[in-house]
Amino acid sequence: MIKLSPSILSADYAHLGRDMELARQGGADYIHLDVMDGRFVPNITIGAPVVQSLRKATQLPLDVHLMIKDPDRYIGAFMDAGADIITLHVEALGRQRLENAIKAIRAAGKKAGLTLRPSTPVKSLVPYLSMLDLVLVMTVEPGFGGQKLIPETLQKISLLRSLCEDHGYTYEIEADGGINMENAATLVRAGANVIVAGSAVFENEDVPAAVREFKRLLSDAEGGAPTEPGSGA
Repeated sequence: MIKLSPSILSADYAHLGRDMELARQGGADYIHLDVMDGRFVPNITIGAPVVQSLRKATQLPLDVHLMIKDPDRYIGAFMDAGADIITLHVEALGRQRLENAIKAIRAAGKKAGLTLRPSTPVKSLVPYLSMLDLVLVMTVEPGFGGQKLIPETLQKISLLRSLCEDHGYTYEIEADGGINMENAATLVRAGANVIVAGSAVFENEDVPAAVREFKRLLSDAEGGAPTEPGSGA
């Protein structure tokens, strides 16, 4: 099953609890939370106290993407706040610290993910793939919403899917950045099975309906159903 993880980066920050509930009503599988510190990426968003508040407002798994420097210093705070999936950037830490962080996340009963910038090669993830529950492929430069998907990143998704199948790994492949109802099918066919979407969900007047339509498109893509002409898939 292809999962949808709506990103609250494009939600109404005055009504995050409401927007998460609307996404849940439509059938969202995860809620994607982008944590940025203004240092690792040129933007600042939310921290662990906000995640703790959001945890009280939904029972959906919280899919927390840490775009911060020294993320291993903060994973305990985010796990305590209620994160279910914690994804770190491979560029943020050296190998030993990264391995220790992954082990700590999984030892706490959480899911551990790694991600990489569009310019970082997949080979940088290879030493860790057997340890991971999720691999996040950034299909735009991390830091801001509303960007256009970088087509070349689909090759990374295909390579990660081949590695997963060839070696019997169990990680999910998540794609995030510039994804909408016109290009999501292409990502699924490349091998992604978790799709992050922000503005394509939360900028609709009817959020549950947008989620349901997104899920239908993803299901069709998974089953190999043809897309509409001009869909970009």
